[in-house]
Amino acid sequence: MQNIEILEKLFGSGEKVKIMRLFLFNPNNAFDIADIEDRAKVTRNDAKREVALLEKIGLIKKRIFHKDDFKNVGHKIKTSGWILDDTFYYLTPLQNFLIHINPMRHQEIVEKLSRVGKLKLVIVAGLFIQQPESRIDMLIVGDNLRNNSLENVIKGIEAEIGKELRYSYFETTDFQYRLGMCDKLIRDILDYPHEKILDRLGIE
Repeated sequence: MQNIEILEKLFGSGEKVKIMRLFLFNPNNAFDIADIEDRAKVTRNDAKREVALLEKIGLIKKRIFHKDDFKNVGHKIKTSGWILDDTFYYLTPLQNFLIHINPMRHQEIVEKLSRVGKLKLVIVAGLFIQQPESRIDMLIVGDNLRNNSLENVIKGIEAEIGKELRYSYFETTDFQYRLGMCDKLIRDILDYPHEKILDRLGIE
């Protein structure tokens, strides 16, 4: 059974898990229904239903805030949404449980990324290994990587995890050149805590 399936059974629905993680991973951010629908990749009806339940138990609370107006660049609009309630009685144990359990196993991540090209190397760091000081959360190396497909896959992973990912991707030849030149980003990834979840290049 996959991690996300276990969490769904524990909490009643996958939508509830993704929305809870969204608020827990972003405790200082407010979200309206449109934000939740987009970030958690759930339907509007599911978002409204789960938010009502989470507000009722006290995990989140109403908040009026300003957000970017995408129809009028440079301007902000006032909207009503929700923010994590830091007085929720079970907040700490819930954070420890949901934030420190990755809903996606490594093989699931590799399978999703395999749709975007011929993968050669996938490294996870940062939030995947509870190392927030890492420069990035994921490094992807492969051949014929399709940018639009990769963005869609990453958004899907972000929806499951509840937080935007810091990631970089390179074609194999570019990565090997940078590795040979001791590129600072590459060295910062390889010289600090990380996990190789796919390595067809034999990186030491």
